[in-house]
Amino acid sequence: MVTTRDVEYSADGTVMVGRLALPDGSAKRPAVLIAHEGPGLDDQQRGRAHQLAELGYVAFALDYHGGGRPLTSRDEMAARCQALWNEPARIRALAGAGLEVLVGEPRADASRVAAVGYCFGGALVLELARGGADVRAVVGFHPRLATRRPHDAANIKGKVLVSVGTEDPLISVPERLAFEEEMRAGGVDWRMNLYGGAGHSFTRPGAELDGVAGISHHQLSNERSWRAMVDLFQEVFD
Repeated sequence: MVTTRDVEYSADGTVMVGRLALPDGSAKRPAVLIAHEGPGLDDQQRGRAHQLAELGYVAFALDYHGGGRPLTSRDEMAARCQALWNEPARIRALAGAGLEVLVGEPRADASRVAAVGYCFGGALVLELARGGADVRAVVGFHPRLATRRPHDAANIKGKVLVSVGTEDPLISVPERLAFEEEMRAGGVDWRMNLYGGAGHSFTRPGAELDGVAGISHHQLSNERSWRAMVDLFQEVFD
């Protein structure tokens, strides 16, 4: 049976509240860090930790806004995420603080760690990898691919998977191509899966209710991208 608890920790001068999920048993298990979408840590992202624990992983859904709750408006979210993106060291520190919580859990096998992120959370875990974090795999779902420090791709130690919808208005073809060149130049073991017909936030049920063009749930792509992530975990952990 999966057990969960909220964990308070400090990062970026703020009290963060993340969700830790532990699989059944008492043995050490591979560990997965989860970075939420731009709006903030919500029940769906907490549920991702539970899902991963059901698969046998120790999972921690970090918080990069504070208080363990979503922001109140799209304008606030956009301003916050842009400010963070402008400061790669700050993003990496936020991700690193969550990683410390995860590997500090006694049941987490610190030698077998992966990080996954959704939307801006994808940018967060990609920056964590660019900073040289000891993670075996990094997975971004409809993530921001651009970075202010592309040459830092040479620091990436693990394998990279990004899952992108072909109709995502927030991830342009030039941005995808620039990411490809970044990964190639950095000598990274990477892959990019493109999902036809999928827009931004295709993993989030009800995303279209935001009323923003190009943002919508796409169940088939959600399922396929999840399987791709699990396949990668089996590759790097087994």
